[in-house]
Amino acid sequence: MKSGNLTERQGFLVQVLVRDNNVDQALKALKKKMQREGIFREMKLRGHFEKPSEKKAREKAEAIRRARKLARKRAQREGLLPGNKRGR
Repeated sequence: MKSGNLTERQGFLVQVLVRDNNVDQALKALKKKMQREGIFREMKLRGHFEKPSEKKAREKAEAIRRARKLARKRAQREGLLPGNKRGR
């Protein structure tokens, strides 16, 4: 059995403190934490049933995308490719 990340195993345990009654700042921090934890992505995936064959194909495509991104970053660090134009 594959073990998921922390949010999958223990439920969604994301906390944000509201300081000085600044709800807008707390909401912004909450959204950022949820994005980082992958909760939005998880909700989108669970919104409808995904056949096992579709899940396998999606996960394979994601793995390929991650590997290509890693290789591209490595090549940029080594000077084989020019750096990206966005400044990241």
